[in-house]
Amino acid sequence: MATHFGLLASFKDSPTLYHAAEKVRDEGYKAWDTYAPLPIHGLPAAQGLGRSRVPIFTFIGGCTGFVVGLLMVWYMNLYDYPLIVGGMPFFSPVFPFPIAYELTILLAAFGTLGGMFIMNALPRHHHPLFNSEQFLASSEDAFMIAIESTDPKFDLEATRRFLEEIGGSEIQEIEA
Repeated sequence: MATHFGLLASFKDSPTLYHAAEKVRDEGYKAWDTYAPLPIHGLPAAQGLGRSRVPIFTFIGGCTGFVVGLLMVWYMNLYDYPLIVGGMPFFSPVFPFPIAYELTILLAAFGTLGGMFIMNALPRHHHPLFNSEQFLASSEDAFMIAIESTDPKFDLEATRRFLEEIGGSEIQEIEA
């Protein structure tokens, strides 16, 4: 017997999708997502999604870059190549600023990229929705909600009726 990934329902336009997302959130579903060919203002809030945690990775990467830049110059000036020029000290926070600044930006960018990969569970080369012809239309002109069978509240028939009640059409079972 084939296992189900979940149910996929189409909605006629973005306001309908937005309000359906609010109803799915209020019903208590946790493992679900919306798909649309364009960004819909406020949809993440309607889904009950919080703020992204990717900026935390960016901040940690930036701080790491700044500290690494300072430590690198400190080590090179004090241990690796100690040279007194014009009575200047071996280390001052002013001298390594360009290096620390550039490493801050570089490692913040790497932190952002790494954070996106981690938080989005990438790389994911295949998803069960990719097998659905109906889902492929979501990149052109379709608005959809997919509720996964891993959701604790998921029941095939009850979830199908719920999607119909909130305005879903062309409800399709997606094989895992």
